[in-house]
Amino acid sequence: MASFPPRVNEKEIVRSRTIGELLAPAAPFDKKCGRENWTVAFAPDGSYFAWSQGHRTVKLVPWSQCLKNFLLHGTKNITNSSCLRLSRQNSDGGQKNKPREHIIDCGDIVWSLAFGSSVPEKQSRCVNIEWHRFRFGQDQLLLATGLNNGRIKIWDVYTGKLLLNLVDHTEVVRDLTFAPDGSLILVSASRDKTLRVWDLKDDGNMMKVLRGHQNWVYSCAFSPDSSMLCSVGASKAFAV
Repeated sequence: MASFPPRVNEKEIVRSRTIGELLAPAAPFDKKCGRENWTVAFAPDGSYFAWSQGHRTVKLVPWSQCLKNFLLHGTKNITNSSCLRLSRQNSDGGQKNKPREHIIDCGDIVWSLAFGSSVPEKQSRCVNIEWHRFRFGQDQLLLATGLNNGRIKIWDVYTGKLLLNLVDHTEVVRDLTFAPDGSLILVSASRDKTLRVWDLKDDGNMMKVLRGHQNWVYSCAFSPDSSMLCSVGASKAFAV
């Protein structure tokens, strides 16, 4: 039976309430932006929130300002207005820039989202980040989007720019997860019955294909220390 970690107060979860509602724009309606909101994700440090707005569009929102808007203006928030920007250190270690809201056209229906950071979620393990094509600093924040056509696109959260286009899956990418140790290792789960392991610090090189499932793979997750990977799929399949 699943349970929450000790630090989570389950009684507080029961008493939780809605603080806000993000609404995708209803008009003008076009092929890029419909009503499908299929997946959401928070950045590991809580600085950004990402949500799939429609057929191809993902919106990246600085979360602290979004939360502030809820408190000031009530529960509904279209997130179309410009927002205050959260400071961060840029990649060359110089003066601080301010990230902003971005709307990303992914080119196909978005099934999965995952944030990846070069900063470990726990400082228990030090990972040496050496980029081949890109020269990023130690505060890099990426967004991976899994698409209907089997592609995975990697975006720079702070600029909204496309960095990598990972092409190897032959079916829908149902789930994505980054190792929490800051290594920028990405695992993708697909309807093509495989999981694939990508090394984003090595230009997105695919390290391994995992073929333990006999049917669609729905979801995957790392253990907190990044030492284990588990996955679930159709036909009640579970793999570690």
